[in-house]
Amino acid sequence: MQLKHLKTLLTPQEGAAKVTCMAWAPNNTKFAVCTVDRVVLLYDEQGERRDKFSTKPLDSKYGKQSYVVNDMAFSPDSTKIAIGQSDNIIFVYKIGEDWGDKKAICNKFVQTNAVTCLLWPAEHAVVYGLVDGKVRLANTQTNKSSTIYGTESCVVSLATNVSGKGILSGHADGTVVRYFFDDEGSGESQGKLFMHPCPPYALAWGANSIMVGGCDKKVVAYSREGHILQTFEYSRDRTEREFTVAATSPSGQSVVFGSYDRLRVFNWAPRRGVWDEAKPKEILNLYTITSLAWKKDGSRLCAGTLCGGVELFDCCLRRTIYKNKFEMTYVGLSQVIVRNLSTGTRVVLKSYYGYEIEEVKIMGKDRYLVAHTSDTLLLGDLLTNKLSEVPWPGSGGNEKFFFENETVCMIFNAGELSLVEYSNNEILGSVRTEFMNPHLISVRLNERKQRGVEDNKKLAYLIDIKTICIVDLAGGCNLGTISQQSKIDWLELNETGRKLLFRDKKLRLHLYDIESGVKTTLLSFCSYVQWVPGSDVVVGQNRGNLCIWYSIDSPESVTMFPIKGDIVDLERVDGKTDVIVTEGVNTVTYTLDEGLIEFGTAIDDGDYDRATAFLETLEMSPETEAMWKTLSKLALEAHQLHIAERCFAALGDVSTVRFLHKTNQIADKVSQEMGGDGTEFFQVQAHVAMLDKNFKLAEMHYVEQNSIDEAIEMYQELHMWDDCIAVAEAKGHPELDSLRANYYQWLTETGQDEKAGEVKESEGDFQGAINLYLKAGLPAKAARLAISHPEITNNSDTVSRIAASLIKGEFYERAGDLYEKIRNNQRALECYCKGGAFRKAVELARLAFPAEVVKLEEAWGDYLVQQKQMDAAINHFIEAGCSLKAIEAAIAARQWKKAVHILELQEDPSAGKYYVKIAQYYASMQDYEVAEQLFVKGGQIKDAIDMHTTAGRWEEAHKLAVECMTEEEVMALYLSRAQELERDGKFKEAERLFATVKQPDLAITMYKKNRMFDDVIRLVAKHHPDLLTETHLHLAKELEAESRLSEAEYHFMEAEEWKAAVHMYRVNDMWEDAYRVAKSHGGAGAQKQVAYLWARSLGGDAAIKLLNKFGLLEYAIEFASNNFSFDFAFDLARLACKEKIPEIHLKHAIYLEDEGKFPEAEIEFIKAGKPKEAVFMYVHNKDWASAQRVAEGHDPESVSEVLVGQAKFCFEQKDFQKAEAFLLRAQRPELAVKYYKDADMWSDAMRICKEYLPNKLSMLQEEYEKETSKKGTQGVGGLLEQAKEWEQSGEHSRAVECYLKVKDDSNLALMEKCWMKAAELSIKFLSGDRAVEVVQMVGPRLTQLRKYNAAAELYLNMNLIKEAIDVFIEGEEWNKAKRVAKELEPRYEDYVDQKYKEHLKNQGKVDSLVGVDVMAALDMYAERGQWEKCLETASKQNFKILQKYIALYATHLIKEEDAPKALQLYIQHGAPPNPQNFNIYKRLFLDLINLPATDGPESYRMWADLRNFLLQLCENMSRSAEANSPAHEDFEQLLLIAHYYATRSATRGVPQLVSLSAKLAVSLLRHTELVPADKAFYEAGLACRAVGWENMAFIFLNHFLDLCDAIDEGTLDALDHSDFLDTDIPFEVPVPTKLCVTDAQREEIRDWVLMVSMDNRLEQVLPRDERNSYEASLVAANTGLRSLPCVLTGYPVLRDKIEFSPVGKAANKKDWNQFLVATKTTHSSECQDVLKFISQWCGSLPASGFSFH
Repeated sequence: MQLKHLKTLLTPQEGAAKVTCMAWAPNNTKFAVCTVDRVVLLYDEQGERRDKFSTKPLDSKYGKQSYVVNDMAFSPDSTKIAIGQSDNIIFVYKIGEDWGDKKAICNKFVQTNAVTCLLWPAEHAVVYGLVDGKVRLANTQTNKSSTIYGTESCVVSLATNVSGKGILSGHADGTVVRYFFDDEGSGESQGKLFMHPCPPYALAWGANSIMVGGCDKKVVAYSREGHILQTFEYSRDRTEREFTVAATSPSGQSVVFGSYDRLRVFNWAPRRGVWDEAKPKEILNLYTITSLAWKKDGSRLCAGTLCGGVELFDCCLRRTIYKNKFEMTYVGLSQVIVRNLSTGTRVVLKSYYGYEIEEVKIMGKDRYLVAHTSDTLLLGDLLTNKLSEVPWPGSGGNEKFFFENETVCMIFNAGELSLVEYSNNEILGSVRTEFMNPHLISVRLNERKQRGVEDNKKLAYLIDIKTICIVDLAGGCNLGTISQQSKIDWLELNETGRKLLFRDKKLRLHLYDIESGVKTTLLSFCSYVQWVPGSDVVVGQNRGNLCIWYSIDSPESVTMFPIKGDIVDLERVDGKTDVIVTEGVNTVTYTLDEGLIEFGTAIDDGDYDRATAFLETLEMSPETEAMWKTLSKLALEAHQLHIAERCFAALGDVSTVRFLHKTNQIADKVSQEMGGDGTEFFQVQAHVAMLDKNFKLAEMHYVEQNSIDEAIEMYQELHMWDDCIAVAEAKGHPELDSLRANYYQWLTETGQDEKAGEVKESEGDFQGAINLYLKAGLPAKAARLAISHPEITNNSDTVSRIAASLIKGEFYERAGDLYEKIRNNQRALECYCKGGAFRKAVELARLAFPAEVVKLEEAWGDYLVQQKQMDAAINHFIEAGCSLKAIEAAIAARQWKKAVHILELQEDPSAGKYYVKIAQYYASMQDYEVAEQLFVKGGQIKDAIDMHTTAGRWEEAHKLAVECMTEEEVMALYLSRAQELERDGKFKEAERLFATVKQPDLAITMYKKNRMFDDVIRLVAKHHPDLLTETHLHLAKELEAESRLSEAEYHFMEAEEWKAAVHMYRVNDMWEDAYRVAKSHGGAGAQKQVAYLWARSLGGDAAIKLLNKFGLLEYAIEFASNNFSFDFAFDLARLACKEKIPEIHLKHAIYLEDEGKFPEAEIEFIKAGKPKEAVFMYVHNKDWASAQRVAEGHDPESVSEVLVGQAKFCFEQKDFQKAEAFLLRAQRPELAVKYYKDADMWSDAMRICKEYLPNKLSMLQEEYEKETSKKGTQGVGGLLEQAKEWEQSGEHSRAVECYLKVKDDSNLALMEKCWMKAAELSIKFLSGDRAVEVVQMVGPRLTQLRKYNAAAELYLNMNLIKEAIDVFIEGEEWNKAKRVAKELEPRYEDYVDQKYKEHLKNQGKVDSLVGVDVMAALDMYAERGQWEKCLETASKQNFKILQKYIALYATHLIKEEDAPKALQLYIQHGAPPNPQNFNIYKRLFLDLINLPATDGPESYRMWADLRNFLLQLCENMSRSAEANSPAHEDFEQLLLIAHYYATRSATRGVPQLVSLSAKLAVSLLRHTELVPADKAFYEAGLACRAVGWENMAFIFLNHFLDLCDAIDEGTLDALDHSDFLDTDIPFEVPVPTKLCVTDAQREEIRDWVLMVSMDNRLEQVLPRDERNSYEASLVAANTGLRSLPCVLTGYPVLRDKIEFSPVGKAANKKDWNQFLVATKTTHSSECQDVLKFISQWCGSLPASGFSFH
């Protein structure tokens, strides 16, 4: 790790003023320093001082000097600071989270001894050491402190381990003691650990060992158990002193020790297990380091020194930039700080186990971090700052990461999916799966709050492409497996993890309920599906429908809307859910019913408060009422009684509301008095049970609490007397008898005789009970009681009364029971029969009257038939032997099988009629087999056959007929039946009959006879498929004969004989139909052909109209010509297309030629205007005379072609003489040449060429040469030979050309020789122009071969001076080039020089160029940015040149925004008063005053330089022509402003002169036409505020805020200037381009102005002086007199003044004296420099003596 000095936070003082302690806040945003004067300074993380507060003594009477602060520490939440003091106390200050928050003491812990050191490792726990050797713990929550352990020796140092769970204390006797709050399973020992040879003032506890340093100049590393591991010895180093302090990096991997002028850095090497010392950081004059503090993210280290300085260092191993978006700072092996370069946000990535971080990647749209160590994997979410470190042994880096889910990272590695929840350091779960697509995995982690569910973590994934598995990640158990027939292509759990939606490849959407394990298919053809965020509502698309399931628990209730496009997205924002649909190019939104979504979700989650809050926003409607009812029910079930009360109130159920209100009052009272949940109280639970009408449960709650009276009271209120009395009896209640009496009385009063009778019965008063029952008109009850008690049945009077009542009430059965009881059987039997109680009657008759039983059975059957109980009647009729009645009953009861069964047992012939009835039923039920048997049994065979035929069961009918008739009869029957059907027009049925007797031909004949050709075709296709085409053709012809042409066409088509159809229509002159058929079936060719024939049939104009209609006129002419119908073609052409006539003649001619009729063909060719073709015809046939005749007569141009033809023929015949004669006659000598050439007769060719084509001779010779070179010696050799031949024969031109053609890259010498020869010959023998041409050709070639001298010599021979010079230049033969120019053509000397300069420039030989062309060299230096060299060279020239390049360099620096450097340039080289430089000077001045943060004492040098430069410039101008010009005045003004800035910077460094600094800031406001207005007002406001001139501060800062707003708007038009009306502060100022302050500074000013304006303690007026004018204004408001400005402050000089008479300047005496005194007492070099400048500027300083009087 390296330390790099960043900045000085606190400037050291001259003497000892040690920084006693420092601390960084755990959240890295604050840094605190305690100075020697006991003030705590607070800095931000950039090292800017933002706040401070003073500490206080134990008791103010001891004074501020009575203590020192020994140590301090931040609380873990960074909002408090604990200060340990030497006056036996610890104060805890609350500093708040923001800068400027009020500081308040929130805890104080008084001790018996001084506090020496202090830590704050955990919340509420401050650990500190005392002088008496005790280590104690202070609890900030309870405000109490206790001793952890005590020793005999003063505590000199404290240190914690990396986790903060353990502490080490170092003592003055060298003891080091260890104590753990929690040893985290390490098993390390506690107590005294080791003795160090000297007091361990520098104590550090790293991740792997403990390091100690002290006054013996040694650093010792100890193991975890106190054994010495390493010793670093520095006692021999003279420069080393004692080690005073140590600090451990937050990761524990590095330790820094502070001594004198030096920081020593030690890094832990994990692989070797030792500490390595890095290069120490040495800083001279730093003196002893008294305090060290390491920032908690490990990126910064602060060191405090003996002289009060605080230095900030950057700590890092290395830095990298990732993707140009993130900066990674490795502050330790196991710690990396990742900073987003665009937003500035930071994340500290740290290995919890201390492993070395190998590499960091940022993935998932730059939101997620992934880092590997040797054994773990670090993952993080940059947005939420959640980090995880999970065990991950070396995987080879083949993992794939998916970040689709914001709460969990999915990692695929070798077929395994692992899930890591951000901020959780264990793998959430791992499963085996091959499917990595995020659409095939769904994870839900606590996404929606559910009642009663704490940890809800579910995963759904694919085991294979057809099997889904659902896992509970929290419980680690499998929740279900779903197997599907087809492949799954999408799945997603809902947010609560209770339902799973999935879709298969067939686009079927399914829902799976995880709790019940039920799978439902929701939708087919599902192209889109999604859960609505934050709810259990599903939106899907099926073709053209938008489907919404508001209640997914009832999947059948779906809401559908028709839509035109496709759903592309679903948005839920601000309580509104929109489905976005694309319809073509438009996007349409459909809004869902938010009420249903919100209410349903709240109910699902059990969040009834949310549901109530939502319902209260809705108007009352039937839907809302239903929602209130649902909520009331659920709230009661969940015992949320207040919500239930609200629901019933909404529903207007007053009684329930009152009851619940009372219940809630009880519950609230109980919870107030006894605490806990009031709804658990027994009375409340009983009330709830009563609401649910579960009175037994309510009774149980009361009885359990022994509240019997309340239970009885409840039952009495409800008039539930039975239960009331039961409770009283069970508990032996004393009021039991009176309760019973009250009950009986209530019953009688309310006329409840029946209930009263029951009471009497229960009391044993049976007679009284019977009387009451009879009174109540309940004789049946009286009878029951009488029957069960014999003593009553013995009383005949009572019995007769009861029986009479029963008969009167028609309770015959009960009366019968009563008579049977008193053995009056006859009366009993009568009553039973009357009452229809035949069972009892039969039982009684069996005992008492056996003879009556059969009669009773029949009567019973009749009674049942009457009662329509046919089923029951059957058996009774059978018992009574009435079979026919039994059959009828069975038929009536539709018990057909039973009826058949009874029938079969009958011998009575009259029963036969029932067979037909039953058979008809079976026939109607289409049970034809059974019906047939029954018809046969009933002797109705004909009916059976009819049944089969009616039902179309011809085969069965036939079978039955065959069984019963002969074959002839059957055939006759069927044929006659078929003919009948045919007559009736029932052809289909007739056909079936013909088919049944296997006579299809009869059916065909029938259909043919009836002209039903479709059926004919159908039957032929079925029975005679081989005759089908023939049949179609036969039918077609028959129909054609009958002129049924369209039907005939159909059959022709079916027989695939379209041509026949076309022919049919043609014969019938129906051309349109013929054309249609040809078009449909014959293709384009046939269609055109028919149209042509149609036209031909029409002839004349009609034909032309038709062909034009079809656009086939040209085609028809073409077709007629091609088919030799020339007459028709000529007709058409003459009438409509005359231009086609020659073409027809031509075709006719060609036809005649083919036919061998040459004379006729000749005539046609001539008519066609093609006599040439006639000539060619004769030539072709070698009839030269005819050819000649036609050519001469009709086409003279062709004569030569005839001659050429003859000549060619003669050549072929080897008759060259004749051939040549013909060609010369034809004036075609070139052909003669060609033919001779082809015949290889070159001499004849040359002869002809020379004679007739002399211009072509050279080409022919070349060709001959080529030919000979090909045949003879090949290549270069041949050319050389040829050239020599030409040369010898005096053909010098040809020889030259041959030499020039020589090209042989392998023999450069030969090439050079040949080319030189060519040049030589051309110079000697050829014309001047040609020679020049050759030389110009040879010269560049020689140059290419680098033969510059030879080339130049040739050029010079031809007097081509320029070309010769250029060759020498190209060969860099500069001297030769110059000599040639000088001797032969002096005007080219400059040209050579120019080229030489360009050469030097291009070669970059600037130094050589200087000797040739200084200005060019200077320009080149400037171009290259070599300004030092440029200025150095320029300085050797004259002053003017130097100034030119200084101006250029200055302009360059200003463009580069480096104005300070440009200023130094002019400081160094002087400021000439050149008018062309004035803009540079002004721009320089403006750039410098626009620089930010230049108002401090550190900027003095810059301002002084600017001031001195401007002074020099003004002095130079006053001595030049520019003296007293407007420009001069402008620069005097700039000098004044620069002087004010410089003086302000000087006074800022001297505390006594702070008021002068403020005055200067105020004076600068009158120069805001030059100084940026916002900066001037901002600085003036802050300066006034610092010296307490709050009126002015308020006005200036308020104006500054107005300016800021105006700058934002880009105009100052709306600016209020009323505060500065009578002042010299200008109103018209330029608008600054950008603000001089940050947004934070602007907001801080805004807050202060707002606070001050709220206070109302200030007047918003500027202070006035004796002139009744604004005190800083030079111009008096009343008189307009202008005062001189003070040379020190810029304020007007009114009375006591010091004059600088020579120059008309003055100073205010008071300010002047104050400045002199401060300068003398502080020895401020800046102030002395200001005085020196004033003496220069104003002539001299006044004698200082009188200034002190």
